[in-house]
Amino acid sequence: MTMNWHGVMPAITTCFDENLQIDHEFTAKHVSWLVDNGCTGIVTNGSLGEGGTLSIDEKVALWKTVIASVGDRVPVVAAIASMTTDEACAQAVEAASAGCSGLMVLPPYIYRGDWRELKYHITQICRATDLSCMLYNNPVAYGTDFLPEQVAELAAELPGLHAVKESSTDVRRVTAIRSLVGDRLEICVGVDDCIVEGIDAGAVGWVAGLVNAFPKESVDLFNYAMNGEKEKAHELYRWFLPLLRLDTVPKFVQLIKLVQEQVGMGTTRVRPPRMELTGSELAETLKLIDHALATRPGLSAASGS
Repeated sequence: MTMNWHGVMPAITTCFDENLQIDHEFTAKHVSWLVDNGCTGIVTNGSLGEGGTLSIDEKVALWKTVIASVGDRVPVVAAIASMTTDEACAQAVEAASAGCSGLMVLPPYIYRGDWRELKYHITQICRATDLSCMLYNNPVAYGTDFLPEQVAELAAELPGLHAVKESSTDVRRVTAIRSLVGDRLEICVGVDDCIVEGIDAGAVGWVAGLVNAFPKESVDLFNYAMNGEKEKAHELYRWFLPLLRLDTVPKFVQLIKLVQEQVGMGTTRVRPPRMELTGSELAETLKLIDHALATRPGLSAASGS
């Protein structure tokens, strides 16, 4: 499958069974539902997918399940993240062997290297296979920031780097990168609550979180913004924003899984050290979700139930 970094690409959650093992049957159903609703690719085992809790064997099995379900319809992207460069490169090779179409390349876990070290890490991963690569910049979560000038330097030296997932929360980064590289890289928004602003600035893709529960609304919002249908986009955005903001806080995995459960497409199970929401935190989130469902625009006949 040819990699295309355009459109709405869910960063899928990883569903676990009662024993906290990957629920492959549900995963196949979930990703098929997402694609049925217009998603253009599937991004696996990233931050939202609790990739740091998965062994390499589990990652390979997950990739194969997703590819078997939708790999003939959309490209499947493997998130590549590790504490060591050698292991990250090995993950990339395994992803290619499993049949993935692209790689989302993360900075190293834990160690916040300088630019020389980060550049080496990213370069080795991008050169480990022939797969199309997307750089993932998330300084909020990972403590390392790929500045626009550094992104441009990577683009000039790595022919296999085709996109950047910009999650700095600063929409000005989209225009800054675009001014330096032109159309050399596709820019994807990686923060749910700035998608409309990101598209206005020149982004062409959305690696999305709440799409796991609301794929049709996510695709509609993206298309309205891309097509310049501003009134429709802003009307839907106003409804969606309280949910989209759940993607921007430390417990975003638990929160998004809770939304999935409430629409009948997933469970709240997470692997420790994460724990399911309780008390006032749970009650307040359920209240937010209930309000969103009660006021849900009549745009979608699709349902997860």
